[in-house]
Amino acid sequence: MASFRALVLRESDGRVTSGIEQVDEDRLPAGDVTVAVEYSTLNYKDGMILEGRGRLVRSYPHIPGIDFAGTVERSENSEFKPGDPVILTGWRVGEVHWGGYAEKARVRGEWLVHRPDGLGAKEAMAIGTAGFTAMLAIIALERHGLTPASGEVLVTGAAGGVGSIATALLAQLGYRVVAATGRPELRDYLTGLGAAELIERSALAAAPTRPLERERWAGAVDAVGGTTLASVLSQLKYRASVAACGLAGGSELPTTVIPFLLRGVNLLGIDSVMCPRAERIEAWRRLARDLPRDRLARITQTVALPALPALAPRILEGRVQGRAVVDMAL
Repeated sequence: MASFRALVLRESDGRVTSGIEQVDEDRLPAGDVTVAVEYSTLNYKDGMILEGRGRLVRSYPHIPGIDFAGTVERSENSEFKPGDPVILTGWRVGEVHWGGYAEKARVRGEWLVHRPDGLGAKEAMAIGTAGFTAMLAIIALERHGLTPASGEVLVTGAAGGVGSIATALLAQLGYRVVAATGRPELRDYLTGLGAAELIERSALAAAPTRPLERERWAGAVDAVGGTTLASVLSQLKYRASVAACGLAGGSELPTTVIPFLLRGVNLLGIDSVMCPRAERIEAWRRLARDLPRDRLARITQTVALPALPALAPRILEGRVQGRAVVDMAL
């Protein structure tokens, strides 16, 4: 019986533990495409799953990992054939369905996208769900009228995975990017990605004292939520938009309807999990075209599969800078 190496989570008495195991291939879940996984990555949600938080996983033993890139090994789906390079993000893989922290994965073909020409598997996972989400946010802002001539664009949580890639993408597209971060020691890192200005996270962290503040932002990508998002809404320009794609700062939104009624602003929710496939294909095409590879390399660190449990609490505490790519060969 063929087997493969995987990071397996087990639960006992409400406590989740993890370890590297050899798993028989016949235990892979149902699906019409089997992929030899080459790279995965570490996202905030992965950290929650590895730490057993939020009851995102309901059935154990479980293989986590919400992203992976690799090569089709076997396929019963007409769109994919052995040897095709593919990417998977979302679809609750790594939560409900076994995920990418393994040398093999079996999934439904409609969850996969072909990896764009010129984009390597490691680069795809340096982007991962974080970068895919950032691209979806930028596309949504563009569809609501944002252009480089509109004015300054704010990125909150700018040193994290979503924020880092959003900063690099926006700067490459010609926007003046203002990066909000609680880590001023990362000034060189963020300006290297293209940020024109940094502001302290604390400047946005308190709930606004008035429903409308001075208009400043032509658009924003918010990965924080909570009072930070409320502050951003109060500072948006007339008919500007904020793309909300995270809740590291909380899920409550202490605001009023006044910014929406008097300034006509837009709050755009970004869902990368169940996003329709056509939109996924377009986002990956844009990422392959618009994201500067040198800036992507600058924010990427490579880790081995056994290192992930130790990194999980660090990403939840906001102490992982940029992107951590998991190399299945290590």
